[in-house]
Amino acid sequence: MVAVIFNETLGTQTICNVLLSCLIACKPVATPPNPPPPTANCCSALSQADMGCLCSYKNSNILPSLEIDPNLAMQIPTKFNLPQSASC
Repeated sequence: MVAVIFNETLGTQTICNVLLSCLIACKPVATPPNPPPPTANCCSALSQADMGCLCSYKNSNILPSLEIDPNLAMQIPTKFNLPQSASC
């Protein structure tokens, strides 16, 4: 997907305007069977995200391949009262 960008100069990878290393803070919250409550680090990462872009991953095979439940992942923004994409 176009949303994943590798910046060779900085050696950083972003997904939907968020550093991949920051999004990792949200993975436990979207991993079954007993996800913990979201952390402040997760909230901070998502507050910078392009939610429409993140929503585009909902029906992809990428999340399940990373052991992430797409339905749990899509619930995270509401736990922080963050706006979601209308199409999500």
